[in-house]
Amino acid sequence: MQRKIHITYNAPVTLTFILICGAVTLLGYLTGGRSTASLFAVYGLQLNDPLTYLRLFTHVLGHADLSHFLNNAMYLLILGPMLEEKYGSRAMIQMIVSTAFVTGLLHALFWGNTGLLGASGIVFACIMMASFTAFHQGEIPLTFVLVLILYLGMEVYNGIVIRDNISNLTHIIGGLCGSVIGYSLNRNR
Repeated sequence: MQRKIHITYNAPVTLTFILICGAVTLLGYLTGGRSTASLFAVYGLQLNDPLTYLRLFTHVLGHADLSHFLNNAMYLLILGPMLEEKYGSRAMIQMIVSTAFVTGLLHALFWGNTGLLGASGIVFACIMMASFTAFHQGEIPLTFVLVLILYLGMEVYNGIVIRDNISNLTHIIGGLCGSVIGYSLNRNR
């Protein structure tokens, strides 16, 4: 007897996060960017504005355009299911929420004159977490060292040499968050 093949929602946190990002990106198009600017981008800390506190978390859902969203979604689709299978859905939620908060807060405190939006901090956290998947107590995986040098080194270089609208520091902070989280999750196993 032949088994039926069916599609499964195999990485619920990753897939739901990407779907929400896609919906927010579409909403941004439909509102001419007003929804993105008001709800899904971090600027400076206006402590009397209640939306400031919300945006510290929601900025990872907003994207500047379709290309920005698709680039982040592709990386998340590659890395997210593997990480969610290894660490679990709860750990993925905690990583997304904590990375969003840390990157949003640091951006608002130090670079509040420019907007921050997009899931690239989450992507870099996933990249660094993925390099810890073969971690054993008392060892530092060479994959982690190489990823640290190549990805984060590239971001430092790009931040110094290239002038564009990309927040390289957010990538670095996201990568550091992923490193700490990946190390912590594996140390406790």
